Amino acid sequence: MDFLLGLIPCLIFVGIVVLVLLLSAIKVVQEYERGVIFRLGRFVGAKGPGLFFIIPFIDRMIKVDLRTVTLDVPSQEAISRDNVTLKVNAVVYFRVMDPGKSIIQVEDYRRATWQIAQTTLRNVIGQSELDELLAHREKINEQLQQIIDEQTEPWGIKVSLVEVKDVELPSTMQRAMARQAEAEREKRAKIIHASGEFEASKTLAEAAEIISHQPATLQLRYLQTLAEISAEKNSTIIFPLPIDTIAVFAENIRDSVELMRQHRGGNK
Repeated sequence: MDFLLGLIPCLIFVGIVVLVLLLSAIKVVQEYERGVIFRLGRFVGAKGPGLFFIIPFIDRMIKVDLRTVTLDVPSQEAISRDNVTLKVNAVVYFRVMDPGKSIIQVEDYRRATWQIAQTTLRNVIGQSELDELLAHREKINEQLQQIIDEQTEPWGIKVSLVEVKDVELPSTMQRAMARQAEAEREKRAKIIHASGEFEASKTLAEAAEIISHQPATLQLRYLQTLAEISAEKNSTIIFPLPIDTIAVFAENIRDSVELMRQHRGGNK
């Protein structure tokens, strides 16, 4: 009886040890995670999601998050191909596609991707001109995404998107660009004004051509102008005689003078 009583603490201890081993063997990973398993230092695969078992003290598990990571690339100075010093920052979106490679091939895939993004951003900006960076940012983003994705692919990383957020220019360059934009707007305004004058002159020339062949249109335009002037009550309107009427009177006077001359010559 005393012997059985002495075995009770041992049984309790063994039960506790078995319970601890059992709990350490049970692993649960979320839907967006994978458990990378190493058995005695050797990679045996990635498990999950859900519940699975490992061998205590022999297997070691490292959780890897498969969700998309948003990585900020801090603002840094870069010199463009046309020798303009500017500050640029960006954001990188990537995710782990191969959990095993992300643990085996690189020590810290997040930091490594961050460093690659920084150096690639400086290199791409150095190969681009300022106008291209400002006007064709989508092209720069695609180039950054392609380069970073190629360099991180051996680590099991997929870079889905890279966006250049802000481009900070020196104050002198900002003033120069403002003057250039103002000059460009003035140039466009002058071109538009000259084009309008040209079209107006063509229309006036066509109108003059029509009036020269049809004198009645000149009289209609004359009457229309009088109607427009009469709308102003404080205006004084002088009605000149129409040219055709004056011409008729002048012709009649010339005929009368000619008849008088002929009559005097006959009397003589």
